[in-house]
Amino acid sequence: MVLTLMPKMIATADGIDPMLPRPYRVQRVRRETYDTFTLELEPLRDAVEFSFAPGQFNMLYRFGVGEVPISISGDPGQPKTLIHTVRAVGATTKAICKMKRGQILGVRGPFGSPWPMEESTGNDVMIVAGGIGLAPLRPAIYHLLAHRGQYGRIALLYGARTPKDLLYTRELEQWRGRFDLQVEVTVDSAKPEEWRGPVGVVTALIPRAAFDPLHTTALVVGPEIMMRFTVLELQKCDVRDDQIVLSMERNMKCAIGFCGHCQYGPTFICKDGPVFRYDCIKELFGKREI
Repeated sequence: MVLTLMPKMIATADGIDPMLPRPYRVQRVRRETYDTFTLELEPLRDAVEFSFAPGQFNMLYRFGVGEVPISISGDPGQPKTLIHTVRAVGATTKAICKMKRGQILGVRGPFGSPWPMEESTGNDVMIVAGGIGLAPLRPAIYHLLAHRGQYGRIALLYGARTPKDLLYTRELEQWRGRFDLQVEVTVDSAKPEEWRGPVGVVTALIPRAAFDPLHTTALVVGPEIMMRFTVLELQKCDVRDDQIVLSMERNMKCAIGFCGHCQYGPTFICKDGPVFRYDCIKELFGKREI
């Protein structure tokens, strides 16, 4: 089955200008790692429930500091709570990660194209995540498990730098305990006393996964070099380019294709992506000058 992934943007249900942030209250802040936090948000006032598709992102605005694009990492089946996992790497994300319960954050969205969940019905699904790349894939995992009977075998392959960099550790243990989901986790390096699992790059986990390469959808997120080698390994396993789907989140500023910061060849990451089929971008993928 050939995926027909098309760009998709869900307009705000209440007709609000997409450039106007809506106020959300921080309900909970949970530390995931030393530099990564998960924020649970609720509308400041009565509003239409937030609806999004797995793979989409929001623009989060810390008043007086700035705005950044962050993937939605919550359950699309639970629209009352908006969840984002944020790594503190710049001035704005550091300010967001320091927020406390009750403070107000501006939210624009959702924006961007989603993971091809409907198009993958009947397929095996392989999820390959590197580092914080698990965050934009978590809504897809929620969807797959909520509609488990519609898919074949599901494998989650997850890699991080060290055990301390792993996200959602409690949830990983819960998923690992399921009989209908294969979970494989590796780290780049670890001391023997702190890690008993595989050590190495995430691509080394691909041969462990059970899947039919002719009927598999691979969802991949991570550093660009990790995604490049993952594509090569999947190709070696005879997974077709049109069945490999990547999230190319980078350089997004406005989220609606006005500013041009995220132009990627003839496309815009924010408007035409961030989710792309590999066969649609392979001529551009990995080129330093783009």
